[in-house]
Amino acid sequence: MKVLVIGASGTIGRKVVEALATKHEIVKAGKGSGDVQIDITSQASIRSALNSVGKVDAIICATGDVAFNTFTNLSLEEWDVGINSRLMGQVNLTQIGTEYLNDGGSITLTSGIIADYPIAYGTSAATLNGAIQHFAKAVSNELPRGIRINVVSPSVVTESLGTYGDYFPGFHAIDARDVAKSYIRSALGIETGQTFKAFAGN
Repeated sequence: MKVLVIGASGTIGRKVVEALATKHEIVKAGKGSGDVQIDITSQASIRSALNSVGKVDAIICATGDVAFNTFTNLSLEEWDVGINSRLMGQVNLTQIGTEYLNDGGSITLTSGIIADYPIAYGTSAATLNGAIQHFAKAVSNELPRGIRINVVSPSVVTESLGTYGDYFPGFHAIDARDVAKSYIRSALGIETGQTFKAFAGN
């Protein structure tokens, strides 16, 4: 399979690439690194990147920015960070990416645990994570040519506890290599419209 991994240089993205690279052709993508550059907040950037990559069998998006702040202080600009990236960035990637997927291909998007378990400063992220999960469930019924779509919802990853651990008090962290298994399940399996919850108890 030919697989496009967006966010390939990230903590999770690197483990996804490692897991797939032994048997599949991987095209690594990122905003400023990789085999091809892509900014998912820009439809023009998405299309330009996919034009250079050509047809693929799977698209994995392991990226999507969100802003963290108290609800009282969340600005419109901070809401727009997540709306333009985590939500509409992945929606636009799906809509445009479908044109570049081979029959029976797949799209895997990313949300996060706080769609189910809120944290302080996380109202925007929780809202947009939930929205992308509902989007995938709905759009799975409309995608053509047997194309599948799923979402991976990770907990805080062990490798990032130094940076984000204080935001997730009492949460069970998960190693990035274990999160990567959910992306592999989505890309290589048969399920569609699902959210794979990569955290304790799932």
